[in-house]
Amino acid sequence: MLKVGVFVDAENIKFNGGYQLRYDILRRFAARANGTLLRLNTYLAFDQERARDDPEYAKKSYIYQQMVRDYGWKIIVKNVKRYTDEEGNITTKANADLDLAVDAMLQAENLDLILLVTGDGDFLQVVTALQNRGCRVELLGFQNVSKQLQRQVDAFYRGYLIPDLLPFPHEPRNEWGKTGSCVRGVCTKWFPDKGYGFLRFIRDVSPNLWITDPRDPESPYESVFCHINELAEELTPEMMMNRETVVEFHLKESDVDDGLIATNVRLVYAPT
Repeated sequence: MLKVGVFVDAENIKFNGGYQLRYDILRRFAARANGTLLRLNTYLAFDQERARDDPEYAKKSYIYQQMVRDYGWKIIVKNVKRYTDEEGNITTKANADLDLAVDAMLQAENLDLILLVTGDGDFLQVVTALQNRGCRVELLGFQNVSKQLQRQVDAFYRGYLIPDLLPFPHEPRNEWGKTGSCVRGVCTKWFPDKGYGFLRFIRDVSPNLWITDPRDPESPYESVFCHINELAEELTPEMMMNRETVVEFHLKESDVDDGLIATNVRLVYAPT
């Protein structure tokens, strides 16, 4: 049985598109191949100085930590440190890189698969070392994910595309994949001369995420028709033709066939 460990660089994710990440969904994603979750570590920042002066901050932090624990995660709290430069400017930092790297290396001999949730390129050597010890290393990130890190890992997943991993603030009761629901996906084909193309989204979390062709009956992906009139102003044909561009759209039944069409297509993420 596949032994799995998950290590979340929570601060990096929080400030790079993953704010409000749902730890219950992340846990399901990590165990999608019926693996045994041996380690579930997340490294959270806590500002002790602010907590002393702001009871509301302290209360919300403790409630959030307890909620994450209730999902079965081990929380490693990193206290925020303040640094003052020569000009008197104060910066704060709660770096968990070293703790995460050491924990992952120490646990490597007990694990078959390690899921790193981060975008920090500083983990490049850690990934290589873990792979050399026989672990498969996968990466999940949102924005500002190191290109070198993406190339080094065994698989990279853009967090925006994982069903329900991030909530839709404007769709509190969203049922991902259902007609009328809101989903996130990428454009697989775009015909600028014809003014239409096809989008693809993950219908449900599955061990077959490598089967990206929606025509395969075992594929968890679904294809959706999209007309240029449904694109928001900021979306250009060039952006649509880039497979890294992530869009958000509503699903509607087609009047022509049994398929789905995309409406109200908005930009979520575009590579720089």
